[in-house]
Amino acid sequence: MADDYERFIIQIKRKTGIDLSLYKEAQMKRRLISLYEKRGFSSFQDFFKEINRNQNLLNEFLDRLTINVSEFFRNYKRWKVLESKIMPEILKINKRPKIWSAACSTGEEAYTIAMLVAGLVPRSDIQILATDIDQNALIRAKIGAYLEKSINEVPDRVKQRFFNRNGAYYYVSDEIKKMVSFKKHNLLADSFGGPYDLIICRNVLIYFTENAKNLLYQKFSSALKRDGILFVGSTEQIFNPGLYQLKTEDTFFYRKI
Repeated sequence: MADDYERFIIQIKRKTGIDLSLYKEAQMKRRLISLYEKRGFSSFQDFFKEINRNQNLLNEFLDRLTINVSEFFRNYKRWKVLESKIMPEILKINKRPKIWSAACSTGEEAYTIAMLVAGLVPRSDIQILATDIDQNALIRAKIGAYLEKSINEVPDRVKQRFFNRNGAYYYVSDEIKKMVSFKKHNLLADSFGGPYDLIICRNVLIYFTENAKNLLYQKFSSALKRDGILFVGSTEQIFNPGLYQLKTEDTFFYRKI
């Protein structure tokens, strides 16, 4: 089984550019074995042969890889800190800050920051870049339609202003959709661009090995402007931010120094 998975890692990297060795092995193997057994395969090699010729299965593999679980204003108190403390400081320095929502999944996080910015800057023409490795997730993000469970933490005033309800779905308003551009991107392999005033990457790094996390923190730091902010998830506290030219600004917020 070990050799089977190691070969699979090499094959997937050749085909997609995704390096599974940078993900926590036990967690990833468990997730993928569950998928291939569900689809009637008995080994990673059989699974890969079908992935190699079946685009739908490849897409399903990518969906399972990325775990698209998100919601608007997830961990609401942290977003309040961003709204009341972090963003006003950023906007004082730059009226049109460069913002990146990395590993944005189906778009909830990217649209959340757009709604927050639009509440602070009237008629905002600020552009937010939102990226993810999963093309299917990006397609859903661009549509901008969400079930009620995704918007449980959205304040009523925000819900009334930025969503239009149609049946079971809440649709993000065109005003907000125009602020966000979506693009496919591999965090572990692609360049980051920048420099950014704010990078948001939450609840993603927990799936990576320590070596991969160290690499990503360095890349995020390099992609930030001096005094730019990195906003991470509630299980992703950086214990030695100085190693990455960062300092703690608030809980789960780090400033580039």
